[in-house]
Amino acid sequence: MISVLHVDAFASAPFTGNPAAVCLLRDERSAAWMEAVGREMNLPATAFVTPRPDGFALRWFTATSELELCGHGTLASAHALWETGALAASDPARFHTKGGVLTATRRDGWIEMDFPAVPEEEAPPPADLLEGLGVKPLYVGRSSLDYLVEVENEEAVRALHPDFRRLATLPVRGFIVTSRSHSGNEDFVSRFFCPARGIDEDAVTGSAHCCLATFWSRRLEKHTFSARQLSTRSGALKVTLAGDRVRLAGQAITVSRGDLLV
Repeated sequence: MISVLHVDAFASAPFTGNPAAVCLLRDERSAAWMEAVGREMNLPATAFVTPRPDGFALRWFTATSELELCGHGTLASAHALWETGALAASDPARFHTKGGVLTATRRDGWIEMDFPAVPEEEAPPPADLLEGLGVKPLYVGRSSLDYLVEVENEEAVRALHPDFRRLATLPVRGFIVTSRSHSGNEDFVSRFFCPARGIDEDAVTGSAHCCLATFWSRRLEKHTFSARQLSTRSGALKVTLAGDRVRLAGQAITVSRGDLLV
């Protein structure tokens, strides 16, 4: 039997933030098996954690594909290791992933992760991008993973109703739409869409903030931010740009536990 936890990541209360399944493996399993479990779980991410002498191997799958980088799946995995006692509460979690070595530590009631920065550069928007999002952008950039689109204000971010079929035709992972926050509680807000990966709108996307950190550092001339992703479930993050790394902090809550029997 394989222990499986359903965790809400970047969440301060149950049924908020971004849900992930975390499978705590004893031994390596095949990619085909992981893909099948990801389809069965049908969550924004299913994380597979396998012990290694120097930490843990970590892979993430959606219901349709493997992910290169996944913030909420990493946060959920670290939380699961500490909660089950697979890792001592005082020890940092060290993960070997397709996105490089990622670490997580517990700090003042939050889990802080160390991720690579994923900077964007200004890029001409393809027609399907602007028509698919239905926005008039202030700025369009592209990173190695996603397009980033800045819009006028928070209301414009909230009002988005994208054409997901059109967006899914573009050869990128996803689309970050962002603006400054007008609530006074956060520095910036965002939403994230990745229909080509089987998720029309992701609830809270840690990896997108690896790009947002570099973008808003230039705009706001600072390195530490409070951020909120404005999905239906919503979620808060603390974001710090440190050279070519980004520290992402969030909270997590276990919603259920069970066993995988196959």
